[in-house]
Amino acid sequence: MIRASHLRANLYCAPVINEKTEDYLRARVFLENKGFKFTAAVIDGKRGVKELFGDIPVQICHYHQKAIITRYLTMKPKLEASKELKEVVSSLCQSNEKEFVARLEDWHKKWADFLKEKSIDPAGGGWHFTHKRLRAAYRSLKTNLPNLFTYQRFPELEIPNTTNSLEGSFAHLKQLINVHCGMTRKLKLKIIREILGI
Repeated sequence: MIRASHLRANLYCAPVINEKTEDYLRARVFLENKGFKFTAAVIDGKRGVKELFGDIPVQICHYHQKAIITRYLTMKPKLEASKELKEVVSSLCQSNEKEFVARLEDWHKKWADFLKEKSIDPAGGGWHFTHKRLRAAYRSLKTNLPNLFTYQRFPELEIPNTTNSLEGSFAHLKQLINVHCGMTRKLKLKIIREILGI
């Protein structure tokens, strides 16, 4: 689904089983053919989608970025380095880019050697990084960093820093659909289209 947050309106909806980059491309082409112009995009961080909107400012949703970090580090990490990285990430929504980058760099300087630790695989004799999930969490932040503060760089566009507007419309749909148990998928899609006016 594509939503124009400033219009508070869903503009495009299509059923998908597994989200693919092509689904986003199809949606963009459809809306542009209808006369809509994209000025910015707020995305959840799915790989490949950012490149589809390379000609406009792209903001990665702060909520989704935090969720990615939680998937890697869990809700209650045990390692001190993980706890501290979660603390850095918890400041994301209240920080400006300079402050957040400084916090992340300070964290990395402190834990750089820890991140390089390796473990030997007793079965095969090879090695792997000991703290793979922590490294993956940090890599996610570093990769997404150029798009985490787009909303601050383009204040005139009034870009939201989350996809909350869209997620909120999903919550409303789920409530309406869940009232009627036992509906077929086809009927659910028909009702959703009717509700959305698409």
